[in-house]
Amino acid sequence: MTDELSHVSPAGEARMVDVSAKPETQRVARATGHIRMRRETLAAIQGAQIKKGDVLSVARLAGVMAAKKTPDLIPLCHALALTDVQVTLVPDDGLPGIRCEATVATVGRTGVEMEALTAVAVSLLTIYDMAKAIDRGMEISDISLAEKTGGRAGNWTRVDGTSVAP
Repeated sequence: MTDELSHVSPAGEARMVDVSAKPETQRVARATGHIRMRRETLAAIQGAQIKKGDVLSVARLAGVMAAKKTPDLIPLCHALALTDVQVTLVPDDGLPGIRCEATVATVGRTGVEMEALTAVAVSLLTIYDMAKAIDRGMEISDISLAEKTGGRAGNWTRVDGTSVAP
């Protein structure tokens, strides 16, 4: 691992990383997060009782759209041709709330970690937006990269809150 920050020029200025010399490889990233809410809110979402509509379908679509728009949101992020974006939303009575997982894939010169993280964040924000009329106390948390494959750095997996590079 290098001590240099790749997004900082020798003069200390922010810059986009030049990836033109890197080979194209299959790259996949998976991110997770969740939103906690009152049990009544979770029941209303599951029972299709939210006035704005089908919360989980809209949030899933918002996550896919967000992954595709990541370079418009993160200033130095490369525009990538994504080959797949999957967003899964699972109600969890134990939170209570909803768990989100996004998996993003591409064949390219740079990874899709930011796209996966953005998909999770926007999916959860969409749930908040759609249900805030009945529960402004919802809490979004634990958004993190779960794993990534491909690229020069190889594979990486989060294990028990600790990063592990195989």
